[in-house]
Amino acid sequence: MTTFQNVLGTAALIALFLLPTLVGFARERRIDRELRAAERARSDEPPRTADAAQPVTATRRPYLRSWARI
Repeated sequence: MTTFQNVLGTAALIALFLLPTLVGFARERRIDRELRAAERARSDEPPRTADAAQPVTATRRPYLRSWARI
């Protein structure tokens, strides 16, 4: 009977250590599938306009409550 308990305890410890790894692996595969699907959907749609290729620039505004009055 103690041999069975030893085997059962060892299997439980192995499962305890492997479970987070397997869950993480499954999550990574799901994220990879979603990224591949998004990339396929992105490549299927035509470009919208010529303006879409230009980067968006923003002007930097100083922090209004700054001690350095700019």
